[in-house]
Amino acid sequence: MAGSRSTEWNGNHSSVTMFVLIGLSDEKELQLILFPIFLGFYLVTFIWNMGLILLIKMDSHLHTPMYFFLSFLSFIDICYSSCISPRMISDFLKIVKTISFNACVTQYFVAAWMGFTECCLLSAMAYDWYVAIGSPLQYSVIMAPGLCGKMVAGAYLGGFLCSLSQTVSCFHLYYCGPNIIQHFFCDFPQIVSLSCSNPFISQITVLLVSIFIGFGSLLIILLSYCFIAASILKISAGKGIAKAFNTCASHLTVVTLYYGTAFSVYLHPKSSDSIKQDKVLSVFYVIIIPMLNPLIYSLRNKEVKAALKRLIKRARGLPHLE
Repeated sequence: MAGSRSTEWNGNHSSVTMFVLIGLSDEKELQLILFPIFLGFYLVTFIWNMGLILLIKMDSHLHTPMYFFLSFLSFIDICYSSCISPRMISDFLKIVKTISFNACVTQYFVAAWMGFTECCLLSAMAYDWYVAIGSPLQYSVIMAPGLCGKMVAGAYLGGFLCSLSQTVSCFHLYYCGPNIIQHFFCDFPQIVSLSCSNPFISQITVLLVSIFIGFGSLLIILLSYCFIAASILKISAGKGIAKAFNTCASHLTVVTLYYGTAFSVYLHPKSSDSIKQDKVLSVFYVIIIPMLNPLIYSLRNKEVKAALKRLIKRARGLPHLE
């Protein structure tokens, strides 16, 4: 495929300056069908998450640690979806889906940053649930605004540093061709497989980062839920137990979806037959989950529904009871 390779000559060697994304499908008719579907997914993701952020910002009843973390989770989902979906959607209308080397680096860096930050933030939210259920009387003292701000800043900083280390380790490798990425976005397994140099250091870096952030944050979440379960078992009233379970059900659902699909994408053995499977799982991981998160946190949440009703009444100029 002579027309699919873009290279820059450097002495006796060449380096790739352009990658070609295979995309979800190479069937033109199917791509035209997928275009409005995924455009709708992206618009819904952006509107729902931005709407939840604004609702939390505008309603004083939602100015609590739980919704403080939730607003940043929605912001992460917007950034995560925005660094991948727009290009993927526009690629449905292209015959050759090219992406420059620098654009590929940027997309991978932002996606990894948001992904790692979400892991850290989900663990912070799990700790918040533990304090709320295990120590309700000391909750406001323990989860002070200063601590919440530091936890969010730590999540973003940790995600940034881990993403930076992975991006540098991946893209410092020598790429001389081929340049065809078997995916619809720039992701580590597909990129590093194109390298002409030894990827051992990069793979070790990714492994260490994955253990530190991925499994580390999951361990914090599991420990938090163990303590939550122990605290719930001490509650004698049936209604109290039901309320406690219902309180953390949304977060547990999001954690299960996020880590379940992430492990399915990155931990199963790679083969030629797994390419389509990787694409399907990645669609769910990077597109569907960011769209579902605000819905999961809102559907059974009485406080969010009440805040929405108050906002609608204020918009209509109707009196409402505090």
